[in-house]
Formats: sequence, structure tokens, C-alpha cells
Amino acid sequence: MPAGAVFLSYASEDLAAAEQIATALRSAGIEVWFDKSELRGGDAWDRQIRQRIHDCRLFIAVISAHTEARDEGYFRREWRLAVERAGDMAEDKAFVVPVAIDGTSERSARVPDSFKHVQWTRLPGGETPPTFVDRVRRLLSPAQPDKRASSVPHPGALAPADRRPVLLRRAAVLLAIATVAVLALGYLARQQLLPLTSPLKAVTTKSIAVLPLTNESGEVSQQYFSDGISEDLITALSQFPGLKVIGRTSAFTFRDSKEDSRSIGSKLGVAHLLEGSVRRSGETVRVTAELIDTADGSTQWSERYDRPYKDLFALQDEITRAVAGALRAKLLSGEHAAAQSERPPGGSLEAYNAVLQGRFYQDRNKAEADYRKAIELYTQAIAIDPRYAVAWSGLSRSWTALSANYLEGAHAQEAYAKAREAAARALTLAPDLAAAHLARGFLLQLADFDWRGAEAESRRALALAPNDGEAKFACGNFLATFGEVQQAIDLTRQALATDPLRANWSNWLASYLSALNRLDEAERVVRRAIELQPATASYHYTLTVIEVQRGDAKAALAAAHQESPGNWQDIALAVAQQIGGDRRAADAALRTLVEKWAGVATYQIAEVYALRNDAKATFDWLDRAWSDRDPGVGTLLIDPFLLRYKDDPRFAAFCRKIGLPTPAEVQGRT
Repeated sequence: MPAGAVFLSYASEDLAAAEQIATALRSAGIEVWFDKSELRGGDAWDRQIRQRIHDCRLFIAVISAHTEARDEGYFRREWRLAVERAGDMAEDKAFVVPVAIDGTSERSARVPDSFKHVQWTRLPGGETPPTFVDRVRRLLSPAQPDKRASSVPHPGALAPADRRPVLLRRAAVLLAIATVAVLALGYLARQQLLPLTSPLKAVTTKSIAVLPLTNESGEVSQQYFSDGISEDLITALSQFPGLKVIGRTSAFTFRDSKEDSRSIGSKLGVAHLLEGSVRRSGETVRVTAELIDTADGSTQWSERYDRPYKDLFALQDEITRAVAGALRAKLLSGEHAAAQSERPPGGSLEAYNAVLQGRFYQDRNKAEADYRKAIELYTQAIAIDPRYAVAWSGLSRSWTALSANYLEGAHAQEAYAKAREAAARALTLAPDLAAAHLARGFLLQLADFDWRGAEAESRRALALAPNDGEAKFACGNFLATFGEVQQAIDLTRQALATDPLRANWSNWLASYLSALNRLDEAERVVRRAIELQPATASYHYTLTVIEVQRGDAKAALAAAHQESPGNWQDIALAVAQQIGGDRRAADAALRTLVEKWAGVATYQIAEVYALRNDAKATFDWLDRAWSDRDPGVGTLLIDPFLLRYKDDPRFAAFCRKIGLPTPAEVQGRT
């Protein structure tokens, strides 16, 4: 077995999940050994297994309902051998890495006791995010990991939380944790530091990022506890004008990062980091917190808290208040701010966990299955706590996105009806919840094509959460819908300033820039989106559009071929082929698009006809897109292909029919 390899132990029923994990690790150049045969056993086999477990650098144990159900199995012998070897290692040496591929309970699992003393990772169905691969690579590295590299990423607490504010709180707790924001703001205002600049982000002194507290507890349940404190602080800090606070999505990208404080500060464009760790030992929880100056990596303040472990949420509140009090003593006192609570009203950790995982799938958006999984998880949260407005908001968003992207006809309308019901429930339960207003605005935009109503909801969300990047992005998107592209660019840049690693926002920003023919800027921005999420649909299509605008047929076709297979790749290929010299290929690509995707890409077919300078077909397909309620019509006033016809009377007539201003009206306002 190669030095530094990973041994993968699993029950035979979990072969598919084990293969998925192995493939992800091997794709990153990590050596993995696992046996695919169900015929295990025998002296020769025993010797081989013992030798491999003795030689491997990491032992990954795949835990599931199948391992729980089996009283016997060769995997149990492998587990015992791993425990024996671990007993000869230093206590701080990482060797056994338990991975649960379903909802198997960590506390009651039928695994060796030592498995329960180390951090578990949840990889539902074997889905393996890059963060887990990176963690395995770090554990295999002979270098010592830094203090941020010891926690295990959990899919439910990863990825970008699009279109939602961060952790919300009860009123009494709000006043306590908001003090952190004021004190940090006061401290930052007093600093006379020169901004640290980098090619990625310029740093402003009144800026801070709250990194996810490192979970050193050895229990996956504590991940949500440590994340909860981090998100509370983000929410509190975000309430204050003039303070740049990095959003959860971008800040949490640096979970397990080995980068130093200066590098993280440069990438996020902040002068300060708030970081720390959580460790549970028996019935005691220890929390450490530090305020770091990113200019030189120096610690401005640090403290450690030891508290008895009782109720998880109550403990979280106590620690947050303690940190707030310490910062009050170190920094300045000041005003208070209100925040909203994303916790389930009933205090259920299971409901909270389901929402976190639902967000992971909703934000990943790689396939229809992601939205359906998000719906399943939000529904679980609501079943546990029907008063959970945040879960209702997420459920509405997922049903809307599923319908807009993947469903047709009666199925689409049924999904929209469920989204409508969920949004109404969210607003009834929490009328001042920004996420609920954003969910309703999203629905009004895509289901009802009520542009003005949707804009009003986004503005209401922004009024409730004035520093929330999602609300700024949504308002910018509606300004673009009305043709006010420069304002859309400005708001989207503001949103990205608080959450610079949101790939979807960068993709939209690239579209706005290309609408103004600022193609070099647009290309840089969309390539950033691709770098962040290379497999996400439509990003390479945006790049294809930019190359078509330049008239570079070869580059456009290359970009189209890099698009993920499916409707967006066929759209990109049809667009790219129209500016090449091969008319047969252009005709064939259009024919493929019409035959395969006429029900879901009606608007894009109109774009292709516009590229072919076929005005009649263009407006015929635009009318059909409106009849089909294709959401693409909302991009009409930023579409570089269809705007070729902006002076055609039919274009103005179409704008009036769908409730958008005409190009002349847009021009009159600017």
C-alpha cells in the first residue's frame, strides 16, 4: 500500500457510497484502498488486511444504517484493527475518520467507543464536497495543521446561504450579542491602521470577518453549536452602518483553512478577524475567542470560557453574552441593534440541522435532485416545528427554483402553488423576517411575473436588513430587470463586498457588465465565478455570450463545450455556432435546441434567432416565451442579443405587454 494512503472500510451494502468517496479522493491525487469483493475472509485475506491497516495513514470508517443493522461483518474486524493501531499512536495523532452517509446517530451508533471521541463527518449518500477532500489531504500532510484546520466540515453547514439573512435570535439575547457589534465597531473606528492591499481585495479599516469557530469537541452535534455562535456574531455586527461585515458564505469558506490571518484578510478585504474554538469534555464546554488584526496577525484581544454543558441553545446564548461582555471591557460600549432569529421557536436541534442541510442542497444547485433534497429537508424541519418561519421561507424558495428551472405545465404550477403556501406561512409567522419577504419576491418574479410586486418585497427585505447582501443583490436584480443596469452593478458590487465568494452573484454581475458591453470586466468576473464553482450550470454560458459579443467564434465554442451537459450546454452551443462559418452546424445546433428544450428554453431560442437576424422568428419565439411564462423574459432589457431590436416597434410593444419599461423609457430615466 503506498505511503500516505487512505484505507476505506465499509459494509458491502454501502459499496456505491464508498466508491463515490474513493473517486473524489482519488481525483485529488490521494491514494485510496478499499475492496469491492463481498467474498472477504481467509488467512491470506486477514494478513493482507492487517498489513494494509498497519501501513495506511488514515482509516475512514463508513457508518450507516447497514452497519448498524449487521451484528457481524468483516468491516467490524477492520474497525477493531484500526482501534488497536490507534492505541499505539500519540493522542493528538489523527488516524480514524468516521464518516456517516445517512442519519445514523453518533451517540447511539454501534461502533467502537473510540469512534465517538473523534469528530464525525456527514457525507449523505457518499456525496463528497471539496472541503472534505481538502481536510483529508491536510491530515495526510506531515505538516502540523493550524488551529483552524481541526474541525470537520458538515455538508449542512457549508455553502453559501443564498437569499437568507444569518442566524436570528430571541430579543433578550439580541441585546447581549449585538454589543459585540458595537464594541468591534468602536474598536475599528479607533484604529489608525493603513489599509492592507492585495491583488484580490482592498482592505478598509472598518471591516471584520467572523470565521467559523473551530469545533474541537469530537462530536458532530457541536458543529452546530460553534457555527451558531459564529452566525450570531455575524448577524449582530451586520446591523451597524459603516461597518463592513463579511457574510456567512464567504467567511465560512475559510473553515479548516491553513491560510494565515493576513492572507484571509486580504482575500476578504477586512482589517480584522474574529476567530476561536469550541471543545466539549464531559459536561464542560470550553470556548476561546480572539480578535485578530489582519495587517500583522497580532491578537488584539483573547479570552477563554469554561461553562457547564446543559441545553445546547442556552449554552450558546451564555457564551455569546460572555464574549460580548469581554469585548465591552476591551473596546467601547455603544448602541444596541435588533436581529432576527433563525432558530426554531421550539428549540429543536434536529429542525435546525435539517434547515442547515437544506440550505446546502438548495445553494449547491447542480441538478434537480438538489432542490428536491432541499425540499425534503425543509419539510422535515417544519414537521418537527411547524412554527419555523425560516424553514417555510427556504421551502418556498426551493419549490420556486425547482419549478422555474426544471418543471413544465401542470407540474410547474403545482410546485408554484406549494411555494406560495410556504411563503404565506413564513410571512404569517414572521412578518418582519427579511428571508420571508425575499422568498415571496422570488415567487412573484418567477411565478407571477409581477416585477413591481417582487421589487417591493426585495426593498422591504432591505429595509428590514439594511446590511444584508442578499437583499442588496435582490434589489440590484430587479433594477436590472427594469433596465437600470448601472445601479444593478453598483448594488451587486456592494453585495459582493460583504460576501465576495458568492459565485452566483458574480455570474449575474458579469451579465450586467456584458449588457453595457464592458466585456473585459465581465470576463474577469465570470471567470471568478467559474473558479469558485466550476461545475455550476450557466456560468460557461455567460462566458460564451461574452465571446459571441466579441465575435470570437473559436473562443465562444470552447466556452460552450465547457458548460455542464444538459440544457445550458445545448443553449451555449447553439449560441456559439451562430457566429461561426459552418452553417450546417449552426442549423443543427438550433434544431437540437428546439427539439430537446423548447419547453424550458423558449426564451433562449428567441436569442438564437436574434443572432441569426431573423426578426420574425425572434418575436414569434418571444411571444411563445411569454405564453410559456419562461423566466428568461425578465432579462430582456439586459440581453445583448435581443437588444439588437430595441428600436423595432415590436420590441416596445412586447415590453408593454409583459409589464416592463421600453428602451426609450429607460433611456429617459438615465
